Amino acid sequence: MDIDDWRVIIDELDVQIVDLLNRRSQCAIEIGRIKQRLGLAVYSPSREAEVLSNVTSHNKGPLDNEAIRRLFERIIDESRRVERVTVSRENHTQEKDSH
Repeated sequence: MDIDDWRVIIDELDVQIVDLLNRRSQCAIEIGRIKQRLGLAVYSPSREAEVLSNVTSHNKGPLDNEAIRRLFERIIDESRRVERVTVSRENHTQEKDSH
C-alpha cells in the first residue's frame, strides 16, 4: 500500500472515532441528567480514575499508556463540559417554561 491508501484508512478511522466520541458524549449527557436529578456533582475523581485505569489496562499499543491517559483526560474534560452545558441549558429552559 502507498501513502494515499494509508490516508484513506486514516480518514475512515477518523469518521468512526468521531461517531464513537459523539455516542460517548450522549452517554455523558444522560449521566449528567441523572446526576442532576440525584443532586450529584458533575466531577467524580474516582470515576475518572476508574476510566483511565480501564483504558490503559486495555491498551495494546503502539500508543503508550501515558499517551492514552492524555487522550482520555481530554475526552473526559470534554464529556464533563458537554454534560454541564446541556444540563444547564435544560434547567434554564425548564425555568423559563415554568414562568
